[in-house]
Amino acid sequence: MTDFVARPADYTVDEQDWGHLVWMVSGALGNSKVLTVGKCFIKPGQANPPHYHPNSDEVLHVVRGHIEHRVGDEYIEMKAGDTISIPQGRIHNARNLGPDEAEFLITFNTADRQVVGE
Repeated sequence: MTDFVARPADYTVDEQDWGHLVWMVSGALGNSKVLTVGKCFIKPGQANPPHYHPNSDEVLHVVRGHIEHRVGDEYIEMKAGDTISIPQGRIHNARNLGPDEAEFLITFNTADRQVVGE
């Protein structure tokens, strides 16, 4: 991998009971000093656990599927093309409402994404 291009063979995959995370850009991968970028895949009827990021904001963009995203006490239905900005420190999680796997792009404004509660 060069410093500028990440290819699928370079990605790291984090398997979970509810789906999986694919990391494409981060400090740990050595291809950014300021961002973390990945994709999240959630199985039908499943949800990732409530969590928060103490050191970064998160932007989540739905690529495909139908999810309900919880931020604090607010629940927002989202479909392909929808984007949400989640402030640092806010508890959030996503639940797949659709019959197929949901996929979304996730970006953090730090190369060292920290998570509490996941």
